[in-house]
Amino acid sequence: MKKVTMIAGALALSAGSLFSSLAQAADTAICYNCPPEWADWGTQLNAIAKDTGIQVPQDNKNSGQALAQLVAEQGNPVADVVYYGVSFGIQADSAGVISAYKPAHWDELPAGMKDPNGKWVALHSGTMGFMVNLDALGGAPVPQSWDDLLKPEYKGMIGYLDPASAFVGYVAAVAVNQAKGGNMQDFTPALTWFKKLQANQPIVPKQTAYARLISGEIPILLDYDFNAYRAKYKDHANVAFVIPKEGTVTVPYVISLVKNAPHADNGKKVIDYVLSDKGQAIWANAFLRPVRTSAMSADAKKFFLPDSDYARAQTVNYQQMADAQKAFSAKYLSEMR
Repeated sequence: MKKVTMIAGALALSAGSLFSSLAQAADTAICYNCPPEWADWGTQLNAIAKDTGIQVPQDNKNSGQALAQLVAEQGNPVADVVYYGVSFGIQADSAGVISAYKPAHWDELPAGMKDPNGKWVALHSGTMGFMVNLDALGGAPVPQSWDDLLKPEYKGMIGYLDPASAFVGYVAAVAVNQAKGGNMQDFTPALTWFKKLQANQPIVPKQTAYARLISGEIPILLDYDFNAYRAKYKDHANVAFVIPKEGTVTVPYVISLVKNAPHADNGKKVIDYVLSDKGQAIWANAFLRPVRTSAMSADAKKFFLPDSDYARAQTVNYQQMADAQKAFSAKYLSEMR
């Protein structure tokens, strides 16, 4: 038993030091929150390795977990770059854990899609909606609105990522809140909706639930358009994407250079790459709207819903969205228990 305990301890120590060891490799850049199944980071990481020689290990944190790790490690940083929802980028700047870097193509990025000082830059955007596994509905109709999801016929079918931790979950909360007449100072409509949804026994994972949607374990997932299009056109699943009739929101995902990064030069090269023509084309081919729209081919645009559907999606004040996030998270945790 003692020997087993020693082996287990050694394995735990080995696993715990994995990122630290990788960070010491000259040809490595550590990215927090780069999961291969999310936004096709898998293809992007392979391309970075092939074209730059820099290895970027996969990482399955969500945005909130990534920021918490950066804050915990700020005295001895492990990561070089971090990818997260825009409100977390704004919070990371306030926490003092990221550095300014104005990458190649800086001047081509729209003003609202970059921090003026270069603390974060947008890579792509996503539109919130319903990702629906049509084969798993059990005869129920495809939901078309936020109100539809409250109907008892969808009991046990709906999933959304934890709004108090994952950025995509918070975006879903912002989207339903805006659709129901709320604003960044008043999340009462969203909280009321989530409380009503509890009657349908929703599934609330903390990390990306793409595979669970594809398998049919979660028939309806509050998620982005790009994941639904990937499921339909790349993984050939019988999946539809719905932009709810009451409206929704579109938000950017951004990347930052970590303050005092162990390999800042490699981190900068990674940021340059994902904003390059090639990197942006990878996002577009993964059904994301790249921040540099010139990288999106006509063929890639054909996979998206019509512009008339996207007219129901709006942008918001992302600074206000970031400012409201902590208070919303605390209130959500308090009221949903």
